[in-house]
Amino acid sequence: MENERLVVFVMVPPGDLPVQIAQALVAEGLAACVNIVGPIRSIYFWDGAVQDEAEQWLVIKTTGDRYAALETRVRELHTYEVAEVLALKIDRGAPDYLTWVTDMCHRS
Repeated sequence: MENERLVVFVMVPPGDLPVQIAQALVAEGLAACVNIVGPIRSIYFWDGAVQDEAEQWLVIKTTGDRYAALETRVRELHTYEVAEVLALKIDRGAPDYLTWVTDMCHRS
């Protein structure tokens, strides 16, 4: 799974939390890179009603063998009762970039 690369998407409330999560994941070697996108307007059903909230989107690059620890760390830092954490396998990409992702997630 080390050679499997993933893009993980996490929605977070705007403010300091996106930066805190991104910095922790990169500093701890759980992610090579985290992009913070937004604000994004999210409309979803929760607590018996349609919600309309501003959020930010974390786009996280990691490896398959780091995913479980990454998800655990996101859930520790996240403030939502149910955190959105979605991982997609990277099917193709620039070989040097994919090597960099692996190297950054496995640095000593």
